[in-house]
Amino acid sequence: MTVFTQQIEEEIEYPSSDGEPMAESDITRDYMTYGVEALKLHFQGISDVYVSANSFVYYEEGNKSAVVAPDIYVVFGVRKRQRDNYKIWKEAGIAPQFVLEITSETTQDVDQETKPETYRSLGVREYFQYDPSGDYLNPILQGVRLVNNQYEPIPVNNIAFDTLWLYSEVLGLELHLVAGELRFRNPQTGEFLKTYQQSEQERLAAESAFQQSEQARLAEEQARIAAESALRSLVSQLLKSGMNFEQVAQMMNLSTSEVERLVVGNE
Repeated sequence: MTVFTQQIEEEIEYPSSDGEPMAESDITRDYMTYGVEALKLHFQGISDVYVSANSFVYYEEGNKSAVVAPDIYVVFGVRKRQRDNYKIWKEAGIAPQFVLEITSETTQDVDQETKPETYRSLGVREYFQYDPSGDYLNPILQGVRLVNNQYEPIPVNNIAFDTLWLYSEVLGLELHLVAGELRFRNPQTGEFLKTYQQSEQERLAAESAFQQSEQARLAEEQARIAAESALRSLVSQLLKSGMNFEQVAQMMNLSTSEVERLVVGNE
């Protein structure tokens, strides 16, 4: 019986896609890209944090219909590696602890009615929803946190309709809306998380600024050396003409010790 059951389980395939092309809007795709890249960069130095986006999470072994595909999710306590999909029973029973859904017209009902119960039953500690259009959620960024096996709203720090923030205890980060734009912020540094491209652009800009500064410093040093060389040459000529140190110093508006230094440096 055990062998037969194992054979049945082995025959079950857990697809990594539903065979349909992705149909996200530009806005949804851009925020998914920002979220997954920013979080991956933030946690890149931690080996047991897995960040993914829009991939299948299977939560019941033997039942390929027991699946959900969060827009962005983070799992703590599992090895950071590439996966085709995420099977909870193969990851020591560890479910995602953070989920963010980018709500749209086609997903709002599922995001607000079906998924919360699924995520609650899986033990997802924090579930956030973001509505870039501002048509379906009020506030347009909101979240819930699991307390005694029930979701409770996470306090929203309102500044304006499209400018607010919430704190994620799971991530240790703030989710900010700045003029309607979703960004993650590290409260310890005060900086907003960046994507790979943004980080590379910032690195290149810093490198370019350093090179320009170094070039300016070298040019200034070369100009100083050239000026001092010309000054030494003039002092030498004046001394050879018969003038003494005091006369040269007075003529060139220099101290006697400075004239002596230039002479010594010219020897």
